[in-house]
Amino acid sequence: MNALNYSSLQEMLKPKHTPLRVWTARGVAMAADAIQIAIFPLFVPGGVSPVNDALDIAVAVIIIALLGWNWAFLPSAIAELVPFLDLVPSWTAAVLFVTRKGASAPPSADQPNRIRVASRVVE
Repeated sequence: MNALNYSSLQEMLKPKHTPLRVWTARGVAMAADAIQIAIFPLFVPGGVSPVNDALDIAVAVIIIALLGWNWAFLPSAIAELVPFLDLVPSWTAAVLFVTRKGASAPPSADQPNRIRVASRVVE
């Protein structure tokens, strides 16, 4: 691999955790877990199980594209393959674990950017 490909690979594996990426990943994870819990009878092992597997693969690809690879996603992916264990919101837990320091609340338009320095507010 040349340097250009290596740096683009690094960016893909560890993109910056911007608030938009973090909140989008959290939303995708919560939506996937909600679908798997709310529509449980359809995802019982058997005929419709491939739909559940496709959902898990899609969620994994989207989350890794948004946040980059993290080892916390591996136990979640394995847990999603075990019947009845996929009722635990493992995608949400993994994304919250990975992004616990990486996002802040989206700033509102009416508040100026402020930085706290010790006990003072600097504008």
